[in-house]
Amino acid sequence: MVEMSEAFLFAVPYDALAGVVLAVHLMWILWVILGALLTRHRPLLGGLHIICLIYGIVIEVAPWPCPLTLAEQWLQGEAGMTPYTESFLVHYLEALVYPDVSQSLLVWGAAAVAAFNLGVYGRRFWRRRRPVGRSR
Repeated sequence: MVEMSEAFLFAVPYDALAGVVLAVHLMWILWVILGALLTRHRPLLGGLHIICLIYGIVIEVAPWPCPLTLAEQWLQGEAGMTPYTESFLVHYLEALVYPDVSQSLLVWGAAAVAAFNLGVYGRRFWRRRRPVGRSR
């Protein structure tokens, strides 16, 4: 019985840490999707968001796993849980929001949202660079 309780004591922190990584992952997604709303007239924050958008597109389209997904899966395994094997988007969002959408459509949709955000920044940049007296 003592061995089981020791195993439980060591598993709880890993489980809690996996939950923290999940929360960070969700905040990251919200930042990538909605960050452009927070960056107007804040060039440093806007630059950070652009870097995050580009990283988000690359990590979705490229065959590399997201480090947050790897961390969550490892922590779940250490906690004695069976970690999921697919990507974060497929595991959580597909099951909750898009149950009958293919993984590739989900990935390209996420990349399109990030690309749209980059377009918002491009428009802002273009409007700032336009001479004051010109109107269209």
